[in-house]
Amino acid sequence: MLAACSSSGTSAAGGTSTGGAAAASSAGTLPKTLVFSPLSLQVPALKGLATGVQAYGKVKGWTIQLQDPNYNATTQQTDLNTVINSGVAGALWIIAVNPSSLGSTLKAAQGKGIPALTNGVPSDYGFSGLQPGIAFDVIDYKAAGTALGQQLGACINSKLGGNAQVLFSRSPVGTAGKADIENSAVAALKATAPKATIVSNLDESAQATAQTDVGNALQGHPGINAVMATNDEGTLGAQGAFAAAGKSLPCVTGFGGGNPQVLSGVKSGSIYAVVQLQFTADMVQSFNTLAAMQADPKTVGPQLHVPQKILTAGQ
Repeated sequence: MLAACSSSGTSAAGGTSTGGAAAASSAGTLPKTLVFSPLSLQVPALKGLATGVQAYGKVKGWTIQLQDPNYNATTQQTDLNTVINSGVAGALWIIAVNPSSLGSTLKAAQGKGIPALTNGVPSDYGFSGLQPGIAFDVIDYKAAGTALGQQLGACINSKLGGNAQVLFSRSPVGTAGKADIENSAVAALKATAPKATIVSNLDESAQATAQTDVGNALQGHPGINAVMATNDEGTLGAQGAFAAAGKSLPCVTGFGGGNPQVLSGVKSGSIYAVVQLQFTADMVQSFNTLAAMQADPKTVGPQLHVPQKILTAGQ
């Protein structure tokens, strides 16, 4: 994430603001104030994203007001409605706790000509299509899964002669995009390395539990020699389990936001490939989209996609 030193102060609706003036002019011009409301600022990745937004916004001459709903959908809705109705907000960037609860909030912003960008697709919020003044941003999980499966298949073909027993470390039930990334990963693996077989499926959310679960799976399937993981925790947990068991892991691929340990593994070659979400690039495209929409809030907002990049061994 972009990082910079910036001053901050207390602002309305439980947030903090940085930069210049935060109120609309008497003429009704929208202020250059972006209200950023993520799931929670207690999550390191989202706190880092907020720091990046503050730094980039300051360069662009905007005030950034942070809100922290801390995974509380009601708090998020109330705080957003407050800044919309007070005239403080000149633009909204939302990572919704519960998209279905924010449809009325987005309509309120739309009615006041305040541009908004939120995660997901229009139907998540009760809209039938793209909307004036509202942009949507989504992760293409199908593309991510396809890349994940193809990369593992390529490793199996290169290092294991096309034959492998695969452990599939998946995200917990309820994780966004779970079905899309898993189904596309399995299909791509089968197409790329048809002789490879998935012999164990695990749902993981923490590195420590993943290591334990993979260790148990190895006892039942000692021939596992490849791992495909849909989050960083699964990737690192699998590596830890294989190391603890004194086994080599020739092929492992993962998906995630770029945990430093994962990136180090890719660089050293212990991880064959990772499909990495490019959050800094997404931050820039999201901010620039909102800034452009403020100039003409009646324009139909776009459907954005979080950029992805495949990092391979040695990079």
